[in-house]
Amino acid sequence: MSEQTRCLKNPRAPGPGTPRWIRLSPYRKVIIEMLHHARKIPSIPVARPMRLASLSQARQWCPNRPSWTAIFVRAYGLLSVEFPELRRAYLPYPWPHLYQHPFSIASIAVERIIDDEPVVLAAKMSAPENRSLQDIQAHLDRWKRAPIDEVSEFRQLRRLGRMPFWLRRFFFWQTLTWSGSKRAKRFGTFLVSSYGSLGAEQLHPICPLTTLLTFGPINEDGDVTVKIIYDHRVLDGRRVAAALARLEEILSTAIATELRSLCQAA
Repeated sequence: MSEQTRCLKNPRAPGPGTPRWIRLSPYRKVIIEMLHHARKIPSIPVARPMRLASLSQARQWCPNRPSWTAIFVRAYGLLSVEFPELRRAYLPYPWPHLYQHPFSIASIAVERIIDDEPVVLAAKMSAPENRSLQDIQAHLDRWKRAPIDEVSEFRQLRRLGRMPFWLRRFFFWQTLTWSGSKRAKRFGTFLVSSYGSLGAEQLHPICPLTTLLTFGPINEDGDVTVKIIYDHRVLDGRRVAAALARLEEILSTAIATELRSLCQAA
């Protein structure tokens, strides 16, 4: 039943143009808290146009082709092995220092509909550099389709959003500023978020992690703009630019080769 039909049957029901209060869901509260801490980070975007023709062609030949998100997660994990700065974080307490995690942990943005509300959730994946594209894609499919209660990361986010404001604020602050290992375990070492499949490109997204990887629409020739938004307290722009150049090489060589192997095995 549409909202307009409900109003005709019940004159007291709020109409399409009636102002109303909407309670913040636990998931929206978590997003608000993340943005509060992300605004404190001196983040800078670095973009690189990439030509991924060989990769795009290899992906098109695969009968069970992995998503571009799975491909970039895998490639960024491999990149983090060569660029350990991508596994570092700035921690101001108990004194200012950098913490380097022994392996990467990907935090991946997943959109779900919960109680008729579109929400963005973050699921974590340890050591994507040691996983196959098939394994990564299987996790992504599960996060998109499984009931919310069956995904531990989503249950934790809901529990966090239901905390009292002061306790939620303290949890974020303590995790992001005191313990490098807890920070990596709870939030990851990097975030992947993209609107490329929707034909849109993010300009300067923010997050409380050291780096955020995003990419825009990818045409049939494999042309795409890839960005890394980085915390300038941890690494510098020239190093990020070099990392993007190396990422393009990894995508065009190691990842393209893995895709061809998948096609042959199918």
